[in-house]
Amino acid sequence: MEISHVVGDKEHEAVDELTQKVPTLPPSSNFCMSSEKVNAGPPHEGFFLVLAYLPLFELLAITEVCVSLRDAVQKDVLPWLNIVVERPLNLRLNDEILMKITSKAIGRMKTLALINCIKISDDGLQWVVDRNPHINKLYIPACTGLTPEGVIRAVKTLSERHHSLKSLRINGIYNIKKENLQTILSYLQMNLSQQQQQRKQQPTTLYHHRNFPIFRNEDSDPMLDVDICPKCNNVRAVYECVRETCKRKRERLSTVCRGCNLCIPRCEECGECMGSDELEETACGDNLCSECWLQLPKCNFCNRPYCNQHSNRQYRNSSSTGFVCDVCHISYS
Repeated sequence: MEISHVVGDKEHEAVDELTQKVPTLPPSSNFCMSSEKVNAGPPHEGFFLVLAYLPLFELLAITEVCVSLRDAVQKDVLPWLNIVVERPLNLRLNDEILMKITSKAIGRMKTLALINCIKISDDGLQWVVDRNPHINKLYIPACTGLTPEGVIRAVKTLSERHHSLKSLRINGIYNIKKENLQTILSYLQMNLSQQQQQRKQQPTTLYHHRNFPIFRNEDSDPMLDVDICPKCNNVRAVYECVRETCKRKRERLSTVCRGCNLCIPRCEECGECMGSDELEETACGDNLCSECWLQLPKCNFCNRPYCNQHSNRQYRNSSSTGFVCDVCHISYS
């Protein structure tokens, strides 16, 4: 039985092609297809209107379509004001490529989001923020090549001289201590009014909201995505609980159900806290409560679901309904 994976196996090949120099396109008057000349005209004007809204992967890919689109992407600053690097580009992004991409913003960048970009160093990040001091959203979660000192230096640059860094995401960066956290917070609060500081210092971070889109209204979000866990006393992402009984405890100033994910297991779907006897078995290894487990589709063989975050791991067959998990695919293929 031939089973195809939802996610293509050639993502890394596509990344390699995109990071290489764009090949020279042949003149349209000499370009032939099936031995018949094609009179290629310029792209429709609508293409140029959507360039600023394309993700980085598609933005780089579109430069290979034709000369007109390539020139439009390379010469227009608007598509480069908000740069988000995620899969499949994140694992191949290094300092040199980051400098080349961010230089297209000409110092006017507003958002820099590097999601799990493990090859970015302190020097590479500092190079970018030195040349783009008006960045107001800096998201660098799980960029394990960065150090707390490098993050502090970047935050200081983006916060001093009345610059407006409003949102910072650093969860997953190693060795951040309490004193590092206090230093970062002191810089972030430099340009906030007293009312803004009070709102940001009393956040309600819900576990199942942690992967929401980057470009959304963040007024109710915390200024920083990490805090000191009241359970283990380490600097990690700390979450509140959505369970009704836990909400009532929180209203009575109880911190029983507030903590990091390592101290308090939570359902990947709804964010409720769970005891060890409430954990349901999943194909991806994430935690699910019984209610969410019942609602998700199951593997045809082992009857285990994937959470929605990892549903792209499903193997599907066009001739049958349902899916097969990756473990069963290896075992039965």
